[in-house]
Amino acid sequence: MAAMAAAAVPSDRPPLPWRARLLVGAVSVLHSASLRRDGTVNRFLLSLFDRVVPPNPAPDAAGVASSDHAVSDDLRVRMFFPGAAARDGGGDHLPVVVYFHGGGFVFHSVASAQFDALCRRFASAIPAVVASVDFRLAPEHGFPAPYDDGKAALRWVLAGAGGALPSPPATVFVAGDSAGGNVAHHVVARTPSSVSGLIALQPFFAGETPTASEQRLRDAPFGSPERISWLWRAFLPPGATRDHEAANVPAALRRDAERRRAFPPTMVCVGGWDAHQDRQRDYADALRAAGGAEEVVVAEFPDAIHAFYIFDDLADSKRLLTEVTAFVNRRRAAAAAS
Repeated sequence: MAAMAAAAVPSDRPPLPWRARLLVGAVSVLHSASLRRDGTVNRFLLSLFDRVVPPNPAPDAAGVASSDHAVSDDLRVRMFFPGAAARDGGGDHLPVVVYFHGGGFVFHSVASAQFDALCRRFASAIPAVVASVDFRLAPEHGFPAPYDDGKAALRWVLAGAGGALPSPPATVFVAGDSAGGNVAHHVVARTPSSVSGLIALQPFFAGETPTASEQRLRDAPFGSPERISWLWRAFLPPGATRDHEAANVPAALRRDAERRRAFPPTMVCVGGWDAHQDRQRDYADALRAAGGAEEVVVAEFPDAIHAFYIFDDLADSKRLLTEVTAFVNRRRAAAAAS
């Protein structure tokens, strides 16, 4: 399967409009400049370019309102309520999607403009209440801090989100992109029976032996081996290799298949210009081999770079919304019927 996908990828460069190409280049330069050789991050430099937006209690043009909530002293969640939530009394009949943003465990927050906008699109399209989790970042807070924060946030949502929901939700999904997809996997692995489905958008996994796609696409957007190595060193425990169970998830699944037999239905999004695509397909294969997931769907986007979904004007971004919406509503109906 991986070989067929590789053959389908054009040999020059990903088909991106000029605005997206310029933005990807600028973000790559900024990220690289902020990663110091001593293993720390220049967060002041990042703050100059990571545009943040406040919540909006009044609905926006799409009918989505948002608010920030403290789960604990160190953890907050931004909640997005679509217009449908106002019509049915605060989202009592809507699914809830607990979302984890990307950024290599190091960058961004729930207030970063691109992730705020992405959650709004999910809330409106599905429609669903989206709970975007502001987990702690590496290197200041490495493994397992994001997983601990994610589990705490999921439990908070399941209990009614501190009163932000009219009642404990009947249907909860866990989703995330890139490093957030990694966090989403590990949160679900800790509490599989509480979740109706997992949506992993280009999840960030690794291993000590490079894959064919990592070698072939080392110069693709966000595919630099040096940058990827820095991010994993910042997150993993001191002395750990990228074969650690936090990073090499497919291998961990195969080693411990029995413990994960209750894994929920899963959707994995794969981009043809993403250096991590071989590991993402291997992850889907490992879930199937474990035998516990009722459904494993792989959504292929052959022209997509890593993090393509932050560009809302791309055709693939629109198709992603459609496919995620279909998955959530199909699994929601199945859960209601069981």
